[in-house]
Amino acid sequence: MKNLIHTELFKIFRQRKTYYAIAAVFVLEAFIMVSAFFQGREFLDVFLENLRETFEFQGNLLNGNLIIYLVLNSFWFHIPLILMIVVSGFLTGEYKDRTVEAILLQPVSKRNYIISKYIAAVVFTAFILGILIVSTFLLSYLFFGRGDLVVFLEGLSFYNGTEAFYRLLIAFLIGSLTMFFYAVVSITLAVLFQEATVTWIVAALFLIGTTLMLRFEFESAWVNGLFFPKLTDSWQYVFFSEIPYGKIINKSVVLIGYTGLFAWIGIRVFQKRDIS
Repeated sequence: MKNLIHTELFKIFRQRKTYYAIAAVFVLEAFIMVSAFFQGREFLDVFLENLRETFEFQGNLLNGNLIIYLVLNSFWFHIPLILMIVVSGFLTGEYKDRTVEAILLQPVSKRNYIISKYIAAVVFTAFILGILIVSTFLLSYLFFGRGDLVVFLEGLSFYNGTEAFYRLLIAFLIGSLTMFFYAVVSITLAVLFQEATVTWIVAALFLIGTTLMLRFEFESAWVNGLFFPKLTDSWQYVFFSEIPYGKIINKSVVLIGYTGLFAWIGIRVFQKRDIS
């Protein structure tokens, strides 16, 4: 198993798509920062226009912490989409090249082979997220400086620079669980559909559907707590004035359970399917 994982990671970092994903992360960051530089102050003026009649704001609210928060919001769609397209290609590419058949002619079990794919997907996702987190903090503070963070979630909240830094870092770590979930789902979709284009389309539809269903509200709190689309927003709770740690932990545990379930489905289907 260890050799399989090493081989998978070696293949990942030899592929161009890996570096396309890294480039996409930097392009996304650059787009957010450039947009904030040219339009951010105008947006803040409109956003806080009514409040300026009651409160006096000091300091620069268009600062690095706000930029980091804007990048964090890419966890809703952009980062998951990049990950699902790239990660699913780890398997669909080998289906297309018939590499899967060649590998399984060796003394390699189907179970170990597909598990190594899931592990490699998680490691790759952690690598991309590490680059995203480090570069976002460094570039945001370098070009926009530090300052207070203003967030509108169930009301307007302000956090000083130090508290904002820790809340943003925690939010990134919690949000990473959602990214791991999407990475695992993408491998499972690749197992189910095999063909790259079909897998990408289904992955995009899955992501869009999950985002839309986040707004669904059921009468039962128990159902809401188990409905997986509603588990992908845990990182937002970090920006409530009183952080509901219990709710975040419950959602995170259930999401980890769903991640394991999707992996189990993919492993079972791959084991039972004839590779030909």
